[in-house]
Amino acid sequence: MKSFHTLDVFTNTPYSGNPLAVVRDADDLSTAQMQTIAREFNLSETIFVRTPADPSHTAEVRIFFPTAEIPFAGHPTVGCSILLAEEAKGDGDWETLITLEEQAGLVPVTVTRKAGTTRAMFVAPVIPHAPAHKTPKSEDIAALAQPALGLPQVGFGDHKPAVWSGGPTFLYIPVPDLSALADARPLEPGWSAMMDACGVDSAYLYTAVEGGYQARMFSPTAGIPEDPATGSASAILTAQLLASGALADGRNDIALHQGIEMGRPSRIELSADIAQGAIQQVRIAGTAVHISSGTIQPPATK
Repeated sequence: MKSFHTLDVFTNTPYSGNPLAVVRDADDLSTAQMQTIAREFNLSETIFVRTPADPSHTAEVRIFFPTAEIPFAGHPTVGCSILLAEEAKGDGDWETLITLEEQAGLVPVTVTRKAGTTRAMFVAPVIPHAPAHKTPKSEDIAALAQPALGLPQVGFGDHKPAVWSGGPTFLYIPVPDLSALADARPLEPGWSAMMDACGVDSAYLYTAVEGGYQARMFSPTAGIPEDPATGSASAILTAQLLASGALADGRNDIALHQGIEMGRPSRIELSADIAQGAIQQVRIAGTAVHISSGTIQPPATK
């Protein structure tokens, strides 16, 4: 039997935010077994904790959608780090460093507990950048996005649709206002046509709100009809915002709200350092609350 915990991430309120399963002592689990367990939990992501390759690090972790393994994800990084730090440090006020070996790279996470609230902040392991594969022009993506999402218009101001990478790759689609964001939904066959043309399986929609942005993330082909909070997409959003002229040189602190339309409100803190028009570092921060713990029988098939 393997022990597991579930947490709600990017929230201080139980049964909101993005649920996460953390499976402990996963060294002897095969990739197929981990994928089967992730499918059993059927959450947007499940993270497996293993012995680190470097003893000075906290853990090696592997992260799975219900349908596939991914190299890096934000809400598993935040939730797992908070769990490991709280187990090690207990109650009271403290700060500690959790270092996770993820497939995308080494992820240092600063975890702080103060007045009963635990917050984790990580540095994105990959600077957001343009994808390696060729993608359509913004105007062509916009023409695909309208029927794919059931919207009469996409884009606002200098914010145009584009594809960006940073470990995973996402299609970013700005929409004019909160009403359009609420109305959006994946519609076939337009959705698959847009995903195929852009070479992705996930779309991150966002619009401006006071102090930041409100977003939704759809990835039905990855087994995630809609994600309540997407830390990796939030980190990579930095490239989209920079290209849209929304970031200045220096430190940029932005509040991101997601999961509102799902009834699972989440709040993600994005911080980006820009110098001479280039991204230097991206940080994501948020809180998490413990929901459950138990044991799970590993699948028999290796």
